[in-house]
Amino acid sequence: MNRTVYARWAGALAFLLFVGLGSLTAPNAAAQSIPNLPGPTYQPVTPPPSGQQAPLNSGANTASLPAPTPIIDEDYKLGSGDKIKVIVYTEDDLGGEFLVDGSGHVQLPLLGQMQAAGLSIRNFEASIVAKFVAEDYLKNPRVSVEVENYRPFYIIGEVKTPGQYPYISGMNALNAVALAGGYSYRADDKGYYRANHSVGTNGRSLGQ
Repeated sequence: MNRTVYARWAGALAFLLFVGLGSLTAPNAAAQSIPNLPGPTYQPVTPPPSGQQAPLNSGANTASLPAPTPIIDEDYKLGSGDKIKVIVYTEDDLGGEFLVDGSGHVQLPLLGQMQAAGLSIRNFEASIVAKFVAEDYLKNPRVSVEVENYRPFYIIGEVKTPGQYPYISGMNALNAVALAGGYSYRADDKGYYRANHSVGTNGRSLGQ
């Protein structure tokens, strides 16, 4: 009887020992069966030089894009305080940036003093071209005039903040009132009238 129990205990112990050894060696066998796969490769990124920004899209061809055409206010009349840029194509020495003086004139290279106040930009361009031809300086001149800085305008009356403000191309009377903070509580905004009168070369009429 004791031999039979001993034999059973010995068999059970051998079986447990066999299972335990198998569970311990199984992970090693599984690990040996997995092939060595190549890891991901990384390419070093060279940072841009200090003070420069990396391009967002290096493949875009921006060299072929045309330069933007400046927007010209056809109704704007030049006056004292305007800073203009005159371009004479193929004749860089004859152009530049100029200020319309208090008398409404501009001093241009080779042409001398020219009236600018009261003229539109197109009319002033035409007067420059005409003088180049009349003085026999250039045969077929090409001239372009742009306003670099507009002269300021003044608004007074029943607005919240009357005073001096920079003019913006295409501005009208309502834009000017808005720039001055809008009407005051005493203003009558139910109707309006427009009065035109001559105030010399410095004046500007803003219409609605």
